[in-house]
Amino acid sequence: MALETVPKDLRDLRTCLLCLLVKTIDQFEYDGCDNCDAYLQMKGNREMKYDCTSSSFEGIVATMSLEDSWISKWQRVSNFKPGVHAVSVTGRLSQGIEWELKSRGVAYKSRDTAIKT
Repeated sequence: MALETVPKDLRDLRTCLLCLLVKTIDQFEYDGCDNCDAYLQMKGNREMKYDCTSSSFEGIVATMSLEDSWISKWQRVSNFKPGVHAVSVTGRLSQGIEWELKSRGVAYKSRDTAIKT
């Protein structure tokens, strides 16, 4: 697991709404999302950083070897990079971002546990 992925502080934590990676707000601004930046382009983009992440999430799991981990399969993060991931999140990507992802062939399923879809 790359140390850049691990949150540097417990304040200002946010989770990516697409992959549930948890980082500090500054880490998302400086590094983007390690899994989704090719699609969401949060790196250096303040507006996208707030549109594509949520500060409202519950629980975290740290994964080091995603391929062998039952928790990463249960959380549907087994195809992502190792790191700290949220268990559940409140919030979803905007419809415009969803359309952009769909046009790029990226499947998006909301991970908001409060919304029944």
